[in-house]
Amino acid sequence: MSPVWINLSYLVSAIFFILGLKGMTRPKTAVRGNLYGSLGMLIAVIATLLAAEVVSYVWIIVGVLVGGGIGTYFAITIKMEKMPEMVALFNGFGGAASVFVAGGDLWLRGALPPESMSTSVIFSTALAGIIGAVTLTGSLIAFGKLAEFRFIKKLKPLPGQQVINGALAMLLVALTAVMVNNPGSGWYWLIVLIALALGYLLTISIGGADMPVVIALLNSYSGLAAAATGFVLGNSVLIIAGSLVGASGLILTQVMCKAMNRSLPAVLFGSLGPAADGPSADEVYTNVKSTSADEVAMLMEVASSVVIVPGYGMAVAQAQHAVRDLTNMLRERDINVTFGIHPVAGRMPGHMNVLLAEADIPYDLLKEMDETNSEIEQTDICLVIGANDTVNPDARTNPNSPIAGMPIINADKAKTCVVIKRSLSPGFAGIPNPLFSADNALMLFGDGKQAVNDIIAAIKEG
Repeated sequence: MSPVWINLSYLVSAIFFILGLKGMTRPKTAVRGNLYGSLGMLIAVIATLLAAEVVSYVWIIVGVLVGGGIGTYFAITIKMEKMPEMVALFNGFGGAASVFVAGGDLWLRGALPPESMSTSVIFSTALAGIIGAVTLTGSLIAFGKLAEFRFIKKLKPLPGQQVINGALAMLLVALTAVMVNNPGSGWYWLIVLIALALGYLLTISIGGADMPVVIALLNSYSGLAAAATGFVLGNSVLIIAGSLVGASGLILTQVMCKAMNRSLPAVLFGSLGPAADGPSADEVYTNVKSTSADEVAMLMEVASSVVIVPGYGMAVAQAQHAVRDLTNMLRERDINVTFGIHPVAGRMPGHMNVLLAEADIPYDLLKEMDETNSEIEQTDICLVIGANDTVNPDARTNPNSPIAGMPIINADKAKTCVVIKRSLSPGFAGIPNPLFSADNALMLFGDGKQAVNDIIAAIKEG
């Protein structure tokens, strides 16, 4: 295929990428947007394979079969509640790909005359290595935190963490300058090693409650690394796709920071910090009242409005279909049912929206946090299913809390709040929730799916 047709194909791919991003801004068009993005990538890959520079397809086919097989397996078998961990890994693999592609191109150019290695190409190579390496180790730590690996939990920030981070960043700038003046694979891999350490240090100091913000930022980094690699290879579609991912990821990070009352510079420089010490669970849970499915059913039978607040626990219990059945049953009884969706409910932006869409719950029932909070004081029942930090009133009332200032859904202001949860264990922020012992709160302990089914059965019997 001639370069003209290849570039035209890349332009068509870029259009599909833009349409894909636009489609994924709304739940109703997200599936179509995903298809547009996939089609754009397919066109770009086919065009690249038909380029004159490709002289053999053997290793390409091997890579496609191995990578495609692994990807297909995980796509089929991954559970929805594990999707945030998968996204973190994908970000990391994207960063690793940029590191090795840029490094491989530098190695090949080493056999060419020095004049073939322009300053812009060498600088782009170093940039791809830095961003890609930071993305790789940062994503692996984020994956470990999301998966709640014990050895990751035990890792602590180093004394003088911010000073060390700053020193490493300055060292990377100095080494990049050296590499630009003295191109060589040795300098490149030294830069990559230091960047790997920096990615680890930037992420290990961030507390679990802020992981959704970090995932969004690492997604942006993976796109920027790809764009830098595009400059190294002179590949326009890689530059366009990487820039789109980088820009959209950064915008999403800013939106997430606003939703969690966090500072973007604090995320960028890894200074959010882990959860601080606070009151013990025994001090907080002095007035917890447990309830039963029969009692909750009786409350719902006389209610006129119910707000359901889903959280990560709903994803773990795979309770979304049972929640749909309960919703349909209540609506058939002329009870107004809506869903209060916190921007960072679950462990990834849009996590709850995807789960509820999977269960065919109407989009118009899903309300944003601000709209839910404006109506919740007039709501008869707020049913919290597996949510914790996103409904923790400490964020609103306790200035010393590690989640202080984070906007929450004010479940404690409903006339009655019913919380379905396996136990009183803390959320991802690692702190107790005073909501559970509030005067208007009732705890229904148990598996989310089973508890909702028990409520449905009790309503039918009533």
